[in-house]
Amino acid sequence: MKNLFVKIAAAGLLMLAPAIAQAAEGYSTANVNMRAGPSTRYPAVAVIPAGSSVDIRGCLSDVNWCDVEFYGGRGWVSGQYVQALYQQRRVYVGPQYYRPLGIPMIRFSVDNYWDRYYRNRDFYRDRDRWSRGPDYYYRDRDNRDRDRDRDNRDRDRNWRERDGDRDGRDRDRDWRDDNQRDDRQRDDRQRDDRQRGERQRDDRRGDDRRPDRRDFDCRPGDPSCDE
Repeated sequence: MKNLFVKIAAAGLLMLAPAIAQAAEGYSTANVNMRAGPSTRYPAVAVIPAGSSVDIRGCLSDVNWCDVEFYGGRGWVSGQYVQALYQQRRVYVGPQYYRPLGIPMIRFSVDNYWDRYYRNRDFYRDRDRWSRGPDYYYRDRDNRDRDRDRDNRDRDRNWRERDGDRDGRDRDRDWRDDNQRDDRQRDDRQRDDRQRGERQRDDRRGDDRRPDRRDFDCRPGDPSCDE
């Protein structure tokens, strides 16, 4: 029975050995962003202060970026900002030191990595676009921005055209109103002139019909009647 427990314990240690080898201690050499992927174009998830200790969980073989753990958070940092202790001296983490430092070479997948660590982050809702790579995400976003700007320009042009049409209609209406007002004023003047002329003609006809005062003032035997 005792030998059985020893064998089980030994098997457990063998199973834990790869997990222990999955992390190496490193130090940040500057205030550096820990990002959601191995590129400066991925969103920043934290800032690691200079001199802080980090656990290096693995690095990419094709680019010098490493998956690190900092205060329970996970993210990616460029190897040029991380040092590790190697043969009594600190060296910048690079591919030539991965094996001696016990750093495994890993791959990065937005889907798996973000599902595991970033479900509560705002950028997680754009995971499908990010999964095609940051270049695609930014190109897609630039295209959307251009489309939105073009839509805004189209709306502005439509508004200007509508405003221009409305201004044109307003000018036409003002022009018609001015013409109608001028026509009314001209008609009023002509009517006043006709009425004034009619009054003057009536006055002249009245003068012609007015009898001579002598027809009323003369009396028989009045000497003025003989004039």
